[in-house]
Amino acid sequence: MVWPFKPRARKQIARIEINGAIAAGTRKRVLEALKIVEERKFPALLLRIDSPGGTVGDSQEIYEALKRLQEKVKIVASFGNISASGGVYIGMGAPHIMANPGTITGSIGVILRGNNLERLLERVGVSFKVVKSGPYKDILAFDREMSDSERHILQELIDISYQQFVKTVAEGRKLAEDVVRSFADGRIFTGQQALELGIVDRLGTEEDARRWAAELAGLDPDKTRCFTLEERKPLLNRLISREESQQRSALLSLAGLPPQATEWLSFELETNGLPLWLYRP
Repeated sequence: MVWPFKPRARKQIARIEINGAIAAGTRKRVLEALKIVEERKFPALLLRIDSPGGTVGDSQEIYEALKRLQEKVKIVASFGNISASGGVYIGMGAPHIMANPGTITGSIGVILRGNNLERLLERVGVSFKVVKSGPYKDILAFDREMSDSERHILQELIDISYQQFVKTVAEGRKLAEDVVRSFADGRIFTGQQALELGIVDRLGTEEDARRWAAELAGLDPDKTRCFTLEERKPLLNRLISREESQQRSALLSLAGLPPQATEWLSFELETNGLPLWLYRP
């Protein structure tokens, strides 16, 4: 990351946004930003989360980095419009959590999806010849039905990932694991319900969360401002990205699809067959 100037870090609150589906790009950006927070010695961090979740590994890495940072920086997480599944997991890296009363949160669980195109391939006369080193090397192959033994293997994988999620929430919110399991069945709930369940500490806006972070750091909430850490791309890269975005938007418009479809289509293709902590409405 390249910064135009060095902020007076000790008199400001660092702010990091986590928006959209969590994947490798999000992880890289957030970890770099967290490193800056530590190096510049910001006294507090406001973590704004507006995400339906994402990949398991990327969520875990961000969470672990936040846990390490807790020892040096006061951290307050602010749940926005939606902070579900992996968004909740990342939020557990903050000792203090605030949500709007109507925030969509929860969806604590794991999902893994594959596609079975066997019938479609038969209709068009396409088949695949597979040579593999073991019976499960092509698990979740899209050209055939899943076997019972494959389903058992994948279910075990999902169960282990789910247990990791439950344990993290229990430890982060100081709840018994059995209590967490009672509501960690994939359901979603509002910020108001999350407060009653012990998932968040307070209800309020991002501005309320900023003031809380300032108070925790011993700063004047009325005078302390946030410094948002954003990835700054070189001018040429920004121009190219803008042109590519415009081209994609034009194609999607012709197809009758919203602009957000590009990001989600890319995420779906990249994560097909991976366990996800993701809320899929």
